[in-house]
Amino acid sequence: MNSPLTPDLIYDFLSSARVFAKAVRDVIEGAVLRELVGDRLTTSHLKLLYLVAQTDSVTIGDAATFLGVSSPAASKTVEKLVQRDLLSRSDTQGDRRTSQLTLTVASRRLLETYEAARSQKAAEIFAQYSPEVIQHTAELLDHLASGIASVRAAGGTASADICMQCEIYYRSECRFGQFRPCKCFYQLHKNTGDRLPSAINSSA
Repeated sequence: MNSPLTPDLIYDFLSSARVFAKAVRDVIEGAVLRELVGDRLTTSHLKLLYLVAQTDSVTIGDAATFLGVSSPAASKTVEKLVQRDLLSRSDTQGDRRTSQLTLTVASRRLLETYEAARSQKAAEIFAQYSPEVIQHTAELLDHLASGIASVRAAGGTASADICMQCEIYYRSECRFGQFRPCKCFYQLHKNTGDRLPSAINSSA
């Protein structure tokens, strides 16, 4: 007979999940980014670059929605990346809110370098586990996320309106979408095939 699911066990699991997520952000993602560019680029900047790399049409309004910030805040982020030659902006009809954003040669190289460095660090960290354990854990996490999002949807938000924000880990064959509907921000702005890593390696 299975042991009962107690509040203490649930608390312990949620605590472990939070610690794991922070470890991924700080030790794998954040550390790699700092090693490459110091403090000249934030995780929000990186998320935006990934969005532009993976999609065909991104405006400042799209960027604001994706980053969960106001349009003025998104505009400032875009302007910083434009000034650093990491984004190209084509203004239309004099309205920057409808500007189309594209990567530059410099940002493509940066993302390519980041991808390689992050993969290497993650491989070193996870080398102690078998591929089967990693695969099973990934599938379990997707199932758990699906269950959590479904409860959120039942509380008043339509399931189709929820994007789980995989952010810099976009998968064209996302298992989450197999479990329940997801209004994927990448898919809504994507008209062609995968853009990473092919988009990074292609010329501007």
